[in-house]
Amino acid sequence: MQRGLIHLYTGEGKGKTTAAVGLAVRAAGAGKRVLFLQFMKGRDTGELHSLEKIPEISVLRSEKDFGFYFQMTDAQKEELTRVHNELLKQALSRTMDGEADVIVLDEVTYPLNWGLLDETLLRRLLNRTDDKPHFPEIVCTGRNPQEWLLDCADYVTRMECVRHPYERGIGAREGIEF
Repeated sequence: MQRGLIHLYTGEGKGKTTAAVGLAVRAAGAGKRVLFLQFMKGRDTGELHSLEKIPEISVLRSEKDFGFYFQMTDAQKEELTRVHNELLKQALSRTMDGEADVIVLDEVTYPLNWGLLDETLLRRLLNRTDDKPHFPEIVCTGRNPQEWLLDCADYVTRMECVRHPYERGIGAREGIEF
């Protein structure tokens, strides 16, 4: 059986989630089962509406919007950590059961860096060992990945921002940035 590879989309530029969505849609178009986990995102985003219409893609995320990290209380951080750990446990379970061919961990670097998920769970999911009957393709996104995450990735794509409309005072636009 062919083992999946690990992708990491990182950098300061726009397009990390967009690239992951594109890969998920391509995989679904090839009949692969995709598990798309969103970390640190609680609000309604445009990609959700598209992904949820594709039967081969299951989206898992917090049903609650916790807002920005710097505005969260300690209690909210604890609650969000529980949510993130539950997402990782579901991904591990589906990996062990062979229920996903592709797993996307969108924005996973942020909760990892901020202590809002159990690093051991993430390492178990990314660990390619023989105790897993099935190892799916895994896509991670987010800025400032830890060194061990860079080291375990087979693909590392760094998005570079050359110019962004935000610099001219143009804010995020629905359907384009979210």
